[in-house]
Amino acid sequence: MGRRMDPSPAVAAADAYRRALRTAASVAAYAVLARSMARELLPDELRATARWGASKLSARLGWRRGELRTLVVRSHAGRSSAGIVSDDNLLYDAARTYLASRLDPPPPDMPRLGLTVSKAKDDDGGGVDGWKTRLFIEPGDFTTDVFDGVEFTWRSVPLPDGEKKKNAGAGSAGGDRDYFLELSFDAEHTATALERYVPFVMESAKETKRRERGLKICMNEGKMWYIINHHHPATFDTLAMDSDLKSSIIADLDLFTRRKDHYRRIGKAWKRGYLLYGPPGTGKSTLVAAMANHLRYNIHDLDLSHSGSNLTLQWLLLSIQNRSILVIEDIDCCCDAVTREGRHLQVTLSGLLNLIDGLWSASGDERIIVFTTNYKERLDAALLRPGRMDMHIYMGYCGWDGTPSRRSPTTTS
Repeated sequence: MGRRMDPSPAVAAADAYRRALRTAASVAAYAVLARSMARELLPDELRATARWGASKLSARLGWRRGELRTLVVRSHAGRSSAGIVSDDNLLYDAARTYLASRLDPPPPDMPRLGLTVSKAKDDDGGGVDGWKTRLFIEPGDFTTDVFDGVEFTWRSVPLPDGEKKKNAGAGSAGGDRDYFLELSFDAEHTATALERYVPFVMESAKETKRRERGLKICMNEGKMWYIINHHHPATFDTLAMDSDLKSSIIADLDLFTRRKDHYRRIGKAWKRGYLLYGPPGTGKSTLVAAMANHLRYNIHDLDLSHSGSNLTLQWLLLSIQNRSILVIEDIDCCCDAVTREGRHLQVTLSGLLNLIDGLWSASGDERIIVFTTNYKERLDAALLRPGRMDMHIYMGYCGWDGTPSRRSPTTTS
């Protein structure tokens, strides 16, 4: 009987290599499938948290330490050849504002923080009642921030004495300008830092400043808006309104503020219209004030009887800032004077409609248009066409038990 010969080492190695390839191919296929399923089924926030957890575990176990990249963020954009400090670095101020929001409330691992208290200012420089407090990182300290699973470290670094003297000689303010910021992260995430994280910091700081600014209410006379401070205390918490109706209004407002890309994609002006109707004295104007306080939008109260002509309406519209609420109260009374032929005023209905959704309506972004009326049935059908007033909200009297009347809002778009 012959003896079975053992395979040669070369044949055994080839078999092992083929088995390893099959295993690697299976693992790769499962990895691709798992990754695609994770993208489809898991929320972005959960996937970002998983990536962050994996990076923290990797750093703790010392598996990999990538190359560190540090970006220096100075208070000014640079210095001219004559040694004069150039324009302010917008990212520097935005980073300070953003980090202040991240430090409130103060984290337990940072026992030492800087504190500034200043008077609140509007965008136009006017002062308002109240104070604004800001926490910030003291020179030599640092804090970490996680964005999309990537860890970013902000460090405050004091300026060298020689550079402080140069800044002082060039007229640069001291204090918070006597140090610069360093932003550090793994070099492989440079694209994320520059293309996504820095814009996120800028937008977050812009939103924080908008929330802190004092509000204004404007009334028209001719082509001019006359501006006063707006201190109306109404909020959605204080409104006597059905809770479901209140929630639907808040949700609609919040959704509107987040849909810039949606309006741009569908080719429409970034605006939304509300019709508030119901008996007199039911809180329609109070709801407008609550909307302004919720969104931190200025109010422009348009009186058509003081507008004069369609051209004046166009001038008034052009001078309204973005993120504002345009209010036309008692539109049913205005319609008695504003007719299709313009018999009583030079303001015509077509001019008013162009103000709402014509070519001139695209002259600004993120605007709310509110009409109020006691008698919805008296309004011209053209004003009620879908797309002009997106939500119709009924405001009724409260019952004897104090319960507000309930009627679901009508959404036309």
